[in-house]
Amino acid sequence: MIHELRIYRCLPGRLPALLKRFETITLPLWTKHGIRQAGFWTTLIGDSNQDLHYLLQWESLADREAKWNEFQSDPDWIKARAETERDGQIVETISNRILLPTSFSSIR
Repeated sequence: MIHELRIYRCLPGRLPALLKRFETITLPLWTKHGIRQAGFWTTLIGDSNQDLHYLLQWESLADREAKWNEFQSDPDWIKARAETERDGQIVETISNRILLPTSFSSIR
């Protein structure tokens, strides 16, 4: 099992739009494509309160590549993303890391 940590920094004031898109559009599409999330977090104290952090679970890098590519090319996702950005771009930057648990990690 590997995990992917993704951090989305929103443009000022656009975090609510991103949260709504995840809750109402992205998560159902992830279910359709077999993408499993391990959690979502916003920043209570830190350098930016415009960030969304989330963790995805993958069986392998091949699993990630296949499912993520299917999701990204899904016509429903492409259409919904365009509609939610009709009033302007939501996300300023995205960073992601593929994480491998240590031998002493409580999450494997």
